[in-house]
Amino acid sequence: MSTPTRAAEVRPVARLADLADYIIPFSIRAACDLGIADHLTNGPCHVDELARRTGSHPRSLLRLLRALAARGIFTETSPQTFDLTPLADPLRSDHPDSLREAYPLMAGDIGAWAGFTHSLRTGAAAFDRVHGEDYWTYLAANPAESARFDASQCAVTRREIGALLPAYPWDRFGTLVDVGGGNGAFLAAILTAHPGLRGVLFDQPHVVADTDVLTSAGVQDRCQVVGGDFRRAVPAGGDGYVIKRAFYDLDDEDAAAFLRAVRSVVASDGRLLIIEPMIEPGDGFDWGKLYDVLLLTMRGGGSRSREELAALFGRTGFELTNVVRTKSLPIVEARPV
Repeated sequence: MSTPTRAAEVRPVARLADLADYIIPFSIRAACDLGIADHLTNGPCHVDELARRTGSHPRSLLRLLRALAARGIFTETSPQTFDLTPLADPLRSDHPDSLREAYPLMAGDIGAWAGFTHSLRTGAAAFDRVHGEDYWTYLAANPAESARFDASQCAVTRREIGALLPAYPWDRFGTLVDVGGGNGAFLAAILTAHPGLRGVLFDQPHVVADTDVLTSAGVQDRCQVVGGDFRRAVPAGGDGYVIKRAFYDLDDEDAAAFLRAVRSVVASDGRLLIIEPMIEPGDGFDWGKLYDVLLLTMRGGGSRSREELAALFGRTGFELTNVVRTKSLPIVEARPV
């Protein structure tokens, strides 16, 4: 048996060190918060000028940009002068697939990750332990953080819309209820694409207080806005109910309560659509496995496999009818039985 070379031993160590490092992820988020990429849209800029524009400490900003440039995010074109790179370009606010708002540096989230081992030992959300309240209660009491969270979800939704809209026949519905729909970006896109469709945007009252997205899209006349808690009840009157990246926030007990609430109001020929990452079998990469850890830490829910979803449906008066694969998230369809 041959003895592994020193180079072969080092490669896994280097890879693991790269994966475990949180310096670059935090640095990317800080650069997003400062809007660094926006100030480089017109070309290279000296760090002193960037610091002036962003209200930063010049020497500290230089240290941040050097670290990011070492990983291909920004480039130092001349001493202390930086420019965009292909990796930095999507951090611009005006980029068609902008990720600037997708990665906020939120103190509440970071504190919860520091308590992650609590979740591993108990199965309970570290966020609740660290902050003394659950994630949604915390956001409701902190409007600035809630606005940043909503902006991050909107940024992610922009990337998803292009894959989700053509993947499903949304015009089969007369009224579509978007449960946990945030500021309405996803529902507005569906209503814009299907002028004959009406919508109901449903989320917590402080979330749906701002309907600018619906107004900007010109669909406000076809969309009712309702505030409430979808863990307890959902608006009646829909023949379609969609919940995107929110069902996985619920543990099995709350998930079953939600499904029964939808079952009690959905039309007999209606459909429930759950859009979120699923756990796929095997060791292959899928977002469901990553989101599962995120949810364990932050909110106590979790991603589910197709079999787990089907079992939940069977207990609550639904039948899983289809899983539509898209370039983004799968669309899980269920019908009332």
